[in-house]
Amino acid sequence: MFPLFKIEKKPVKGLFAFEWVVLAYLVLTLGIVLFTYTKLQHAEDMIYGRLRILAIIAALWLVYRLVPCKLTRLFRVAAQMALLAWWYPDTYELNRLLPNLDHLFAGWEQQLLGCQPALLFPQLLPQGWFSELMCLGYASYYPLMAVVLLYYFFYHEKEFMKATFILIASFFVYYVIFIALPVTGPQYYYLAAGLDQVAQGVFPALGDYFNNHQESLPVPGWNGGLFYQMVEDAHSAGERPTAAFPSSHVGITVVLLLLAVRVRSWKLVAFILPFFLLMFAATVYIRAHYLIDAIAGLVTGVLFFLLFHYTTVNRKI
Repeated sequence: MFPLFKIEKKPVKGLFAFEWVVLAYLVLTLGIVLFTYTKLQHAEDMIYGRLRILAIIAALWLVYRLVPCKLTRLFRVAAQMALLAWWYPDTYELNRLLPNLDHLFAGWEQQLLGCQPALLFPQLLPQGWFSELMCLGYASYYPLMAVVLLYYFFYHEKEFMKATFILIASFFVYYVIFIALPVTGPQYYYLAAGLDQVAQGVFPALGDYFNNHQESLPVPGWNGGLFYQMVEDAHSAGERPTAAFPSSHVGITVVLLLLAVRVRSWKLVAFILPFFLLMFAATVYIRAHYLIDAIAGLVTGVLFFLLFHYTTVNRKI
């Protein structure tokens, strides 16, 4: 039986590496919040939210210090993984202060490919079974993270904290990029710019339009599907006009795939690979991303994994 409750002989006294990453991002964005306080619509909520996260980190650290075992260690990881969903819409509060850049990215896509794949893809394959397959791929995002981290936890416990660091560090680098690059993606931009104009290759600059607008196109496909509804519900609950370039869905799935390769778990690799392929296609199909976003997600996912993997080599994390 896995010794979940066995007291560790040499517990870590301070914060884990992934918690230092969270704190670094918290301090960085807190500085931005304070600097732009009068321009933000929810500045006080953003500050209080960060204080609550500090309290959560401190409370879980204290619990671990009182009962230093693998279960309380897992709680510290699970809490920060869950809070990633809180940090995501927070990027919108910061990047909407900058002028929108979708017209540039849609224009580059048109120049490179001669079309808008996010516009044409769902039109070419509108069948219900295909849209469900795409939505399944997109909805697999968080379950895949849980599968990979739990696999490490139970079968490669010595590498568990390193895997957590690589994953969470990659996430927060993406969040920093999302703050600096206000790109909303086709589901928001196409609606705001007008589908007729987009179809004709006209991509108007929208300035600060998304500072006060969050309307988006519905997910294309069969709206009676189970996975379709899961994606729609997720969008309704936490989606914002933010975080399109690069695609963190593709990038993080690449990181998960490489984490499986890292421990030579070929069965896990074989399990993740189909979901990665579905994820890559789904981000464009449901119009969450331009194709260049998905390609950039692939490239940055590899780069971030290599960067943070080599950061952990021969180090105790």
